[in-house]
Amino acid sequence: MRLYRLKRLFVGSPLPTAQARHERLSKRTGLAIFASDNLSSVAYATEEIMRVLVLAGVGALTLSTPISIAIGVVICVVIYSYRQTILAYPQGASDYIVAKDNIGWAAGLVAGSALLIDYTLTVAVSVSAGIAAITSAFPALFPYRVVFGIGAIALIAYGNLRGLRESGRLFALPSYLFIAGFLVLIGTGFTRYALQGPPPAPAAAAAVEPLGALTVFLVLRAFASGAVALTGIEAVADGVQAFKPPEVKNARAVLAILGAIMLTLFIGTTALADLFNIVPREEETVVSQLARGVFGGGLLYYYLQGVSTLILILAANTAFADFPRLAFFMSRDGYLPRQFGNRGDRLVFSNGVVILAVIAASLVVVFDGSTHALIPLYAVGVFTSFTLSQTSMVRRWLRTRPGGWWWRVAVNGSGAATTAVVLLVVAATKFVDGAWIVVLLIGGFILTFIAIRQHYDDVARQLSLEGYAGPSPISHTVLVVVGDLHRGVVRAIQYAQTLSPNAKAVYVELDPERTHRLEEKWGKWGMGVPLIVLTSPYRSLLGPLLEYIDHLQENGNHVVTIVIPEFIPARWWQLGLHNQTALLIKGAMLFRRNVIVTDVPYLLRH
Repeated sequence: MRLYRLKRLFVGSPLPTAQARHERLSKRTGLAIFASDNLSSVAYATEEIMRVLVLAGVGALTLSTPISIAIGVVICVVIYSYRQTILAYPQGASDYIVAKDNIGWAAGLVAGSALLIDYTLTVAVSVSAGIAAITSAFPALFPYRVVFGIGAIALIAYGNLRGLRESGRLFALPSYLFIAGFLVLIGTGFTRYALQGPPPAPAAAAAVEPLGALTVFLVLRAFASGAVALTGIEAVADGVQAFKPPEVKNARAVLAILGAIMLTLFIGTTALADLFNIVPREEETVVSQLARGVFGGGLLYYYLQGVSTLILILAANTAFADFPRLAFFMSRDGYLPRQFGNRGDRLVFSNGVVILAVIAASLVVVFDGSTHALIPLYAVGVFTSFTLSQTSMVRRWLRTRPGGWWWRVAVNGSGAATTAVVLLVVAATKFVDGAWIVVLLIGGFILTFIAIRQHYDDVARQLSLEGYAGPSPISHTVLVVVGDLHRGVVRAIQYAQTLSPNAKAVYVELDPERTHRLEEKWGKWGMGVPLIVLTSPYRSLLGPLLEYIDHLQENGNHVVTIVIPEFIPARWWQLGLHNQTALLIKGAMLFRRNVIVTDVPYLLRH
């Protein structure tokens, strides 16, 4: 009861299933939840481009704006393509579902694996980047970045465990404060540049030594690094059914708004960083340097750092919204444990939320809270699922040929071609930096999914009544396992007699003197049940008991029911003061055929 009250305090009162429709999201709240991941990439995608280009010297940073525009074109293509996908899959346009339906289960598993990895990395990368924004403003906090990261993940998981609509309320305000802050930064920055001209180059720029030549491969590598800006676009398509009716219209509207905001903030920030001669540094983020250059420090600078931190940390909420939903789809098809399909008290897939939080927190610890160490793992999974999804839609339109199918093929075909090219670039340029890990993980996940599905298929086959001839006759023996004679044992004997009038009691002798005392009491309190004493020369409790059960089951289809008397102390901590013999016996009998274990608890008073 106390645990139940603690759970109610933590996650809130349970909601009835009928309330699920009222827990859905409006366009305003849905944009805050599903767009936070994509919008947050503004705070680090520009920096990832510049960190690669600066390897060829400060002069190469002028290419950051053209690269951001090229990425912006890809964003437009992908968003337009996903708007088509939402129309075709109003129940939820997850890349996993789309690929599985149109190409096959293997493609679906590849897309599902890639997305699960992407969502997990989204949490780790976003939180790490958010903490980096804090430590840029307050360098003294840098040594504690891992602790802060774990705490942030726990906070977001808590918000999601309380329910979808409550998490939307919690995360909506920071999203809009972030958008407003960056619009002010971009507007003020371009105005200052137009009125005052470019600021002087920072002293750090002169100290930058080129580490190599500006090559096509380096430019492609910078493009691949900045392509993380596309992460999160598929989240709206995954969560169509999370919106209020009309679901499809609202989801498509949110996707279009997201695209417009994303293009403005990403390209605007990158161009402004180029104009203000920003040079990436390890100890301070590009956005922090840009805000100092535009606002000169002060309140607006700390406001922007604050909202950047919030949106980066809360961007993980997009993954917390979509990872459990994708896990539900895959568990429904038998590729993940069925526990992922269970809704919690607050109408959310609680198991998925908890698992995601634990794995993402582990990544933050393993990679020491470093965004740049995690980024190389990031984009491969995203563009794999993008490409499979858009290719699947092309195949769907060619097969079904609805009105205007040729135009739909052109839209999704261009999306598939674009994302495939980006995938090849990302894979080629990021492979040695860690992308190979994602490839191995996807392969390992697929093998795991297949094994889980084979298990469920095998269970269904063995439990099926099809072709079943009916049960064969059985014989039955009821055994009460006793170690002493007390009130709990008497009650268990009484229960065993209701199962069979021929019930027997079994005692494994470890000490002859104790056996003698037991036999003396048995005549009065044994209730007429015969006591069988099994000798144990090597002081083993389970060995003689298992041998006796084997003897009973030698002939025919013989079922043995073992009744275990067990007294339960009034306090949980008192359990450790007693031998857990009942637990030992239950564990030993768990995988034995035709053995049934029944526990008869006797609750002690305070």
